[in-house]
Amino acid sequence: MTIETGLDMDHLTDDQVRAAVKERYAASARLALEERSTSCCSPAPAATSCCSDAPATNACCSDSAPTDAESSSCCGEGSKLKGIDPITSNLYDETDTPFDAALAASLGCGNPTALAELAPGEDVLDLGSGGGLDVLLSARRVGPDGMAYGLDMTEEMLALAEKHRAEAGIENARFMLGTIEEVPMPDASVDVVISNCVINLSADKDAVLREAFRVLRPGGRFAVSDIVLTREIPAGLRGVVALWTGCISGSLLDLDYLAKLEAVGFVDAGIEVTREYDRDALEAMGDMLDPAQLPASMSMDDAVEALEGAFASAFIRATKPRG
Repeated sequence: MTIETGLDMDHLTDDQVRAAVKERYAASARLALEERSTSCCSPAPAATSCCSDAPATNACCSDSAPTDAESSSCCGEGSKLKGIDPITSNLYDETDTPFDAALAASLGCGNPTALAELAPGEDVLDLGSGGGLDVLLSARRVGPDGMAYGLDMTEEMLALAEKHRAEAGIENARFMLGTIEEVPMPDASVDVVISNCVINLSADKDAVLREAFRVLRPGGRFAVSDIVLTREIPAGLRGVVALWTGCISGSLLDLDYLAKLEAVGFVDAGIEVTREYDRDALEAMGDMLDPAQLPASMSMDDAVEALEGAFASAFIRATKPRG
């Protein structure tokens, strides 16, 4: 699915960015909800990702025996682990992820719950919780004495997440409607803030980081998976809507990310690259680079060359001071 916007690619406003992102992820949730009500022969929600809008058709309902490639469809156990693009694939360990439906709807670029070192009894907030996978995993890790909260701005995603929560039988998880720039929670209300490939989508990242700092208790931890830029990309690519909703062109330079965390009061900020992307990976994400959305002076080869090695998935850590 290509997003038709009619926008001025060089001058996206904050409202235009938010509207495009909201529609992109609402559409993914609607697809997942529709898929859940039909058979496995429907286009699989796992075929939509942070960086790919095109649904793939499963071969599991053909009369012939499945091939190795087809065994990763919804009819095979491999469907739990295999994504369809380089950013979202193979992020979770099968033994640690029993929530099949939530995993199929996951659109992240990392596994923050595996890196956040959650402890029993802690309260966790997931910024941009989507289909709820990281909230459910967090709820299981913090146990009955802790609570996992998910915040999302799309009602469709909240409906999907609540469906996943009910099916998983998780009691210590709650989902809220709101934006990550204005978190509807009181000050100092959680021990850990996580997020999975969402902060890069915000047009006001300073507000997001301020809110994360505000809702954390003293000594609380910021533990986020996100896309970061390792070098600057051409200004013309910053305005390509598909690259915004695909998690790339709205991303911060790694050093800028650290500076913004420190500016709002975080300490011990650090970035750990978890996955890098080369030309082959970019070609696998080709639907983001619709020639019609590129600047008039830029060819597809120019865009690929500009993006090759320019971004990475990373784990971003920081701490709110105790005093």
